[in-house]
Amino acid sequence: MPTIHRPRRGSLAFSPRKRAKSHIPRFRSWPEAEGEPKLQGFAGYKVGMTHVIMIDDAKNSLTEGAEIAVPVTVIETPQIGIAAIRAYKDTPYGEKTISEAWSANLDGDIGRRIKTPKNYNTEKSLENMASLVEEGKVSEIRVITYTIPSSVSGIPKKKADIMETAVSGSDVKAKFEYAKYILGSKVAISDIFSEGNIIDVAAITRGYGTEGPVKRWGIQLAKNKHSRQSSLRQVGTLGPWNPPHVSWRVPQMGQAGYHQRTEYNKRILKVSSDVDEVNPAGGFVNYGLVGGDYILVKGTVPGPSKRLIRLREPTRPKTSAVGEPQLMHINTQSRQG
Repeated sequence: MPTIHRPRRGSLAFSPRKRAKSHIPRFRSWPEAEGEPKLQGFAGYKVGMTHVIMIDDAKNSLTEGAEIAVPVTVIETPQIGIAAIRAYKDTPYGEKTISEAWSANLDGDIGRRIKTPKNYNTEKSLENMASLVEEGKVSEIRVITYTIPSSVSGIPKKKADIMETAVSGSDVKAKFEYAKYILGSKVAISDIFSEGNIIDVAAITRGYGTEGPVKRWGIQLAKNKHSRQSSLRQVGTLGPWNPPHVSWRVPQMGQAGYHQRTEYNKRILKVSSDVDEVNPAGGFVNYGLVGGDYILVKGTVPGPSKRLIRLREPTRPKTSAVGEPQLMHINTQSRQG
């Protein structure tokens, strides 16, 4: 008889498949980058997908130098605000916060999310943090950023999304001076990323609620002969009688979707504010028209339309940017059918 080859259904790499705690994805690590200090991350909102015609600049590609069609994801990236500076110190139990300095110049959107400090002495907090930096007690400087969704017509909310973003560089004093310079201001996507850059993308995937094992794990339907008295959409066995325990590896019903997923080494093909180049006739389905700054990312991005997307400098780049891509055409055909 032939050898039966049947891989298990569904990857166990993402178990347990629980709902994400927040719609804001979390970055647990940041790349170590040299050079002038700058923000290592940004945030935007997913618009939808289209395709572009570009010159294939991948080395050793069969179509190198020819025009090819490439699917892209449109992400609207309005300016983000810098709400606060946070200083960390190294301890035997990891990094701990030792000082914070909040800006008195905050947008109204962030006041809908948290209670902003009033009668706050920013200068005194900055002086305290500067003294800690001079004494060498600070090992890491990060900033608290927030989005301004009220400036995006396609996002039906006004509450800001608050995130912590790292600052690149190895000199803590230089990082503090840079964070102090941008505190209370707005930062654009063009100040951080440019066309041809490689980035990591994180988002919360589309949620499906409670689903059975067929859709959640991809198991086969039972044959009618095998399961006449019960459902065909269930696993064949939960395991042996001994040990009397159901393993977590057995496909069962539960939460499907709404999980955080991070995709690595995505390439930015375009950074622009010319909305006429990307808006289709009638707008994007489930989103509408792009109204400001946006980027085109090669390939797909997790999550549905209007989902918050976080962008980060690559932590494990396997490919380096080959330069600025040459886009010949961006499809703006109507998506309305």
